[in-house]
Amino acid sequence: MVELFISAFITLFVVIDPPGCAPIYAGLTKGATAAQARAMAIRACMIALAILLVFALFGQELLGALHIELDSFRIAGGLMLFWIAFEMVFEKRTQRREERAEKVAATPEIEDVSVFPMAMPMLAGPGAIAAIMLLMNEAERTEQTLVVLGALLLVLALTLLAFLAAGPLMRFFGARVEAVITRLLGVLLAALAAQYVIDGLRGAFF
Repeated sequence: MVELFISAFITLFVVIDPPGCAPIYAGLTKGATAAQARAMAIRACMIALAILLVFALFGQELLGALHIELDSFRIAGGLMLFWIAFEMVFEKRTQRREERAEKVAATPEIEDVSVFPMAMPMLAGPGAIAAIMLLMNEAERTEQTLVVLGALLLVLALTLLAFLAAGPLMRFFGARVEAVITRLLGVLLAALAAQYVIDGLRGAFF
């Protein structure tokens, strides 16, 4: 159970990437009052949680309705996560997020960015949806399901804390430290993604 929790936590933490989203959130809410920024942070994390819970609890039924084998989803999800890891190592993901954030922040008034782009696609994006469905498919018992959901709640709680402390964290860590952390997490995610693909291939052909 501990191993499952650690695996689920690391996978979701790397994919959702609170350290990478925090500075972007700080940029998007620049000019907002502390109360506005706090409300948007809470709303973004709650909406992302709702989206990911839907896919976590009903993802298997969705696969069945679409006649998709579980091993096929493991392979596809692993490849998707590997692509995210590749972009993290080479900083493509951060660059794309910043460009998206600049477009949203180009308007002069303070917009509510909690739904778009923060909740989706930054937090509950395709990678996070694929990851939570893969992890839930690995959970065979109710206790394991609760462990995976607990890891999801912890990651989003840490994300909320990162959003609330985004300004001070930006000043404390700086861009270089953030880049190093992102690359290390990307390498770790690549290894986890490769394991998903291996498990899918083993189940499909052996």
